[in-house]
Amino acid sequence: MARSHYDLLVVGGGINGAAVAHIAQKSGLKTALIDKGDFASGTSSKSTKLIHGGIRYLENMEFGLVKESLKERYIQLRSAPFLVKSLAFVIPVYKGDRRPLWMMRLGVFLYDFLAGKLSVQHHEELNVHEIVRLIPGIKHEGLEGGVLYYDAQMDDARLCLENILAAAEVGADVANYIDVVSFIKQNGKVAGVKCHDLIKHALFEIRAEKIICAVGPWTNRLLKLDDPNVPDKVRTTKGIHLVYRGRISDRALLLPTQKDKRIFFMIPWMKNTLIGTTDTDYEGDPDQVTVEESDIEYLFEGARRVFPNREFRKQDIVTSFAGLRPLVRKWGRPSDVSRKHVIFQSKSGITFVIGGKYTTYRKIARDCVKKATGRILRAPFRLYGKAVTEIEPAQVAKEYGIELETAKALISKYGSKYVDVLAFTKRDPSLKEKFCNCNPFIKAQIVYSLTVEMAQTADDILARRLSISYFPCESNQCKRVVQQLVQTYRR
Repeated sequence: MARSHYDLLVVGGGINGAAVAHIAQKSGLKTALIDKGDFASGTSSKSTKLIHGGIRYLENMEFGLVKESLKERYIQLRSAPFLVKSLAFVIPVYKGDRRPLWMMRLGVFLYDFLAGKLSVQHHEELNVHEIVRLIPGIKHEGLEGGVLYYDAQMDDARLCLENILAAAEVGADVANYIDVVSFIKQNGKVAGVKCHDLIKHALFEIRAEKIICAVGPWTNRLLKLDDPNVPDKVRTTKGIHLVYRGRISDRALLLPTQKDKRIFFMIPWMKNTLIGTTDTDYEGDPDQVTVEESDIEYLFEGARRVFPNREFRKQDIVTSFAGLRPLVRKWGRPSDVSRKHVIFQSKSGITFVIGGKYTTYRKIARDCVKKATGRILRAPFRLYGKAVTEIEPAQVAKEYGIELETAKALISKYGSKYVDVLAFTKRDPSLKEKFCNCNPFIKAQIVYSLTVEMAQTADDILARRLSISYFPCESNQCKRVVQQLVQTYRR
């Protein structure tokens, strides 16, 4: 940390904490952010990768939440169009489904109505033949029709990182792998934290006028660190996802399950298919959450119902991941608990945020900063990278002597900051080299991850900076090259 005392300390480098630091620093507060792991290494990189209004929340009559989320969807599509992109969703309806065709038609109508002028694209009603044409291999028997509507898909880990980098760009001090050991108090009020640097193996203190904890599934742990007698306020539910080999459909699918009243998605993702999610209570250690056999079979059972002629096999799972939703502690089925966020202050003055959807992170952050400090951001919300509109990928490929697919991937991942990545190749032309045939990425991106994006470990790069873990790689060459460069730059 560059200084020992701040106006605001943010604990938690997931999407909410990242945005809090970003907005607070832009509001004129001297801000620091720390996380005990890597940025976005928790729930914020283990989502369904959607920026959406949440069409299913209409069923719970949460019209305000949906409308707020649709507004935030519009803002994110404009703020980071290279990371947040519109996506078409098809909802097929079968005879005997709990949600009949008329209900789905009404649902997408209300969804677009609530979006108003901020709608991505107008919904459509589909007959059986149209669905079969749009979704090859879908089950015909019992199919009554369906609807098509639009939402947005994102790269969740990088959108979080965009907020981290934007905060640092305007002067915030941000650091990963810094764990909070205890809170420092004066006359019963919080005045700072004692920290453990997990990389340098050193203890130190950070003093701050205000502290905001945006730690998601770890909220109960930090609450107890502040006051051992306080009751738990967060209910954690587990959601798992499978990255399944190959594109099952070019359009996303929203599908009901027969086993319970839930829905799940099958979404095109990096030339494969993202299948998820589950929603089950989890009482264990947030650091130990895993994908279990029963989770996989639950999703496979739902997928087989709609694609009976496709064999869903575990050996075709490229990767899987499990995340925890930090919901407000209430009774009822996990899927029925509201995703609205709650902000409260402990007796010692620590501000905690719980609940919320990824989509509404900007609104959550603004509310947090206002609650804790009274500050309101007046400046426009801008992220680190910006849209690239003046230049075509082919021009970039020609200018820098890289493959067209690499140029496209760079623009898609970094927006306007692709030039900063490629600047490394001017100094060292060998960094233009692709480091594995499983992906279009080049060595310069690894160096950029380490020197600019604060990656500390190989996993930080593989899982979050470049998302290579979503690519099927038989040789594991990508992992070896990343590990070699990490060792070189972290000596």
